[in-house]
Amino acid sequence: MEETKAKILFVDDDNFLRKVYKAELGDHGYEVLLAADGDEGLEKAQLNDPDLIILDMIMPRKDGFEVLTELQNNPTTANIPVIILSNLGQKDDIKKGLDMGAVDYLVKDDTTLEVIVGKVREYLNSKTKSKKARIANGNGDKSAENTEYYKSE
Repeated sequence: MEETKAKILFVDDDNFLRKVYKAELGDHGYEVLLAADGDEGLEKAQLNDPDLIILDMIMPRKDGFEVLTELQNNPTTANIPVIILSNLGQKDDIKKGLDMGAVDYLVKDDTTLEVIVGKVREYLNSKTKSKKARIANGNGDKSAENTEYYKSE
């Protein structure tokens, strides 16, 4: 039986970043879907059932916080792990994104392609944070698993 490629939805309004991440993640064996704004991201998440979403916060139409809220409130998309990749790097923004259910929050200026590929691999294979695990565990308390990010400061 042929192994199915993990499907990643990359939602960002920056055309250059979309192309770079599609190429990089594609080179690592992932199927990459692209969306240029929040509305398109929500539509593609519902239609394509990705294994993981990488989400920008500052976008036209719907910002990333609105998208994350809608993803979490929709039974079809609630178990898809979301990595936030944004220029918003204030502690309050990071805490808000993690509290809203993102599995990770990365600041673009502080993150390399290699780090993101590693995070994608980590969350796709996680026994607690992957989509498969979240479905099996009934998508329990999302905020408790992210406390290490802002507890230390």
